[in-house]
Amino acid sequence: MPFETVEASLNETDLTALLGSRLCHDLISPIGAIANGLELLTMSCATQGPEIELIEQSVAAANARVKFFRVAFGQSSEQQQLGQPEIASLLAGISAQGRLRLHWEISGDHARGLVKLAFLSILCLETVLPYGGTITVRDCGGRWEIAAQSEKARGDARLFSTLDGAHIDVTPAQVQFALLPRLAARLGLGLDWALTETGGVIRF
Repeated sequence: MPFETVEASLNETDLTALLGSRLCHDLISPIGAIANGLELLTMSCATQGPEIELIEQSVAAANARVKFFRVAFGQSSEQQQLGQPEIASLLAGISAQGRLRLHWEISGDHARGLVKLAFLSILCLETVLPYGGTITVRDCGGRWEIAAQSEKARGDARLFSTLDGAHIDVTPAQVQFALLPRLAARLGLGLDWALTETGGVIRF
């Protein structure tokens, strides 16, 4: 296929998703290899010190995060489906590595695009919980609701206004705020959000 045809057939969102898929795909294998090597190392050692434990925790955290990012930033299509067990496993991996607890309360299989939208929403609401907390994904009257809760929440309303179409420069750590409204529009879904003293919510 000529380069001009490839370039014309991919928009900015497509290219971003392809890049995300490529990076996550290339990172998963070496992280898995490190985990396997570490397992062999612990089996051959008589004792397991704090150094090994720290490496194990770091590898587990990296593995969980990359798998989550693969859905949040990777390529998706309406034909691809993700089941509740797989989604719950991805979120459990993140929850096990920090102060953030993620709960998925929507049963059944769902289009990867919808799950991607929920994961991007989780990343947006994660910024509201700098000291940890709980984020729950549930069905609320036919709409998906992603709700964040913490005793020490701190949301940036200006940053969240990007979900309404406001043009604000975002940092690399905030790229989810630029991607979420684009994906929602592509799927034909509207976004609602609100921030409170104890958290925040995104609905679509």
